[in-house]
Amino acid sequence: MKAIVRNKFGSPDVLSLEEIEQPPLTDDGLLVRVRATSANPAECYVVAGTPLIMRVTTGIFKPRSRTVGVDFAGTVEAIGKDVTQFQVGDEVFGGRDAAFAEYVGVREERAIVKRPANVTVEQAASVGVAGLTALQGLRDKGNLQPGQQVLINGASGGVGTFAVQIAKSMGAEVTAVCSPRNVELARSLGADHVVDYTSDDFTLSDRRYDVLFDIAGSRSWSACRRVMKKKATLVMVGAPKGGRLLGPLGHLLRMRLAAIGSRRKVTFFIAKFNKADLQVLADLMEAGKVKPVIDRRYELAETADAMRYLGEGHAQGKIILTV
Repeated sequence: MKAIVRNKFGSPDVLSLEEIEQPPLTDDGLLVRVRATSANPAECYVVAGTPLIMRVTTGIFKPRSRTVGVDFAGTVEAIGKDVTQFQVGDEVFGGRDAAFAEYVGVREERAIVKRPANVTVEQAASVGVAGLTALQGLRDKGNLQPGQQVLINGASGGVGTFAVQIAKSMGAEVTAVCSPRNVELARSLGADHVVDYTSDDFTLSDRRYDVLFDIAGSRSWSACRRVMKKKATLVMVGAPKGGRLLGPLGHLLRMRLAAIGSRRKVTFFIAKFNKADLQVLADLMEAGKVKPVIDRRYELAETADAMRYLGEGHAQGKIILTV
């Protein structure tokens, strides 16, 4: 099968489309013909091999794994003898390592669910990392409740567009922070209030929030604290690129340290793939409460171009790779 691979760390130019071995079919697994996948900022870091602290797990001098990608959507082409929840021909989506490829192998009980009929394959391919980050960040880390005030800093990217819609589905009053060109997008997603960060500083507002969902990482702890209620939570899911050694972790660590002793909570997390939460997202999409936003589409062979565009940091929603 064809897949995107790399043999060294570096710019997106290290990526190439090559023939590799098709994943084996296990007794409890499915072989999925991938129709679309999506790129996430995490993959930019993985490809570059920075921050350097990442190389403890990704490989010191060269990548431990040649393959790239996580999100996928496609069609079940074969099932193992013990599989009971899926059939050949089912339309599915989920998350699995090495997803920038024509096929992925996924165990039945892992992160894979059926795609709702009203959701396109490209929309489903965009859900994984971004959708789970938004859902788990707001629900589990922020403990967002109906009627509460939530601010989403960085509301127009992949995670942000999901977060605005998920927060609204949870009954929250949503304030979205974005650039001027994304104001109307944020409103169309259901944001109750939209802040153009080029003309207004949300940390100087009179409004106070129960949850501050920070994707951009553009403000200090002291600035964020001003607009947080006494028992509010700051959920950090993103940060500036930072230095070569720690990268965005530098900002995250500074925020955690600065918040020591405060009644306001600061938390950082990385989304976990699981079937139950993917099903929650599938149900939200089927009900029309969440609709993925797609910025650009690229062919799998154009993955390097897609990663370069994503690395610029101005994407509106998700970047899709068609396979």
